[in-house]
Amino acid sequence: MARRRFDLFAASERLMKMDNAAWARHANPWSVFSRMSVLPLMTLAVWSRVWFGWGALLPVLLVLAWTWWNPRAFAAPASTDNWASRGTFGERVFLNRAQVAVPPHHEKWAKGLAWVSGIGVAPWALGLWALSPGFTLAGLVLMVGGKLWFVDRMVWLYQDMQGKHPDYAHWLR
Repeated sequence: MARRRFDLFAASERLMKMDNAAWARHANPWSVFSRMSVLPLMTLAVWSRVWFGWGALLPVLLVLAWTWWNPRAFAAPASTDNWASRGTFGERVFLNRAQVAVPPHHEKWAKGLAWVSGIGVAPWALGLWALSPGFTLAGLVLMVGGKLWFVDRMVWLYQDMQGKHPDYAHWLR
């Protein structure tokens, strides 16, 4: 019996409850770019414990709600012929890699950039705990920078894969 590996990317998609309608709306550039606000907002929300004490849980909960709602907050775009939309399409292609294989170099880059972002969690969390602006900013740079680079690689993946499956080509309009 083959052992199934844990797929962090697929688990994240399931947690976010991403269906076709949510993905179509998330292809809106406003959704993609405003999503980059999540980590800075969470940083501010956690840091606000200095001013609000336990009341900081409210801004943390609001950021978590924004994280879930963001892919659904904007209408599906009239045109998907842009960098941000292609990035979301690449993410969908990557998540579908068990059904339609992606070139190995794309998978390696995606996983490597996920590690870059993941490594950023350590200095970010330490910075938030110790109220250290330097560590917090270093973590944010790694996490947000890794995510933006990941999205850029997903654009490349989509461009390489859009002709490999009938659904993929129809996303671009």
